[in-house]
Amino acid sequence: MRIIVSNSSNEPIYEQISKQIKGMILKGELKEGDLLPSIRGLAKELQISVITTKRAYDELEKEGFIQTVQGKGSYVAGQNKELMREKKLKIIEDKLIEVVRESKLLDLKYEEIEEMLKILFQEV
Repeated sequence: MRIIVSNSSNEPIYEQISKQIKGMILKGELKEGDLLPSIRGLAKELQISVITTKRAYDELEKEGFIQTVQGKGSYVAGQNKELMREKKLKIIEDKLIEVVRESKLLDLKYEEIEEMLKILFQEV
């Protein structure tokens, strides 16, 4: 599992960690039952505080992405397929909102954005 932490980001480190792990789960890179690195191990690897790593894991557990078994570690939790789909759709929706806001600032028409999207959808 590869996590990159940026000190220059405005986002707190624990959020950077939890977002990246969430992304790996949503993309299927981490699957149900996969063991995550220990809190201490990840903190050492990223050269950050154990408290920061614990906070990231706590957030993930609170949101239902992982479960922790005392003395055994943290595992990727089983996910409801419909809930996973909704979470993925929410990510796309948030990105599209950003695109809409930027296009309005640039005074682009809906048709121009639609055409760009068609082209990109075919190319990727």
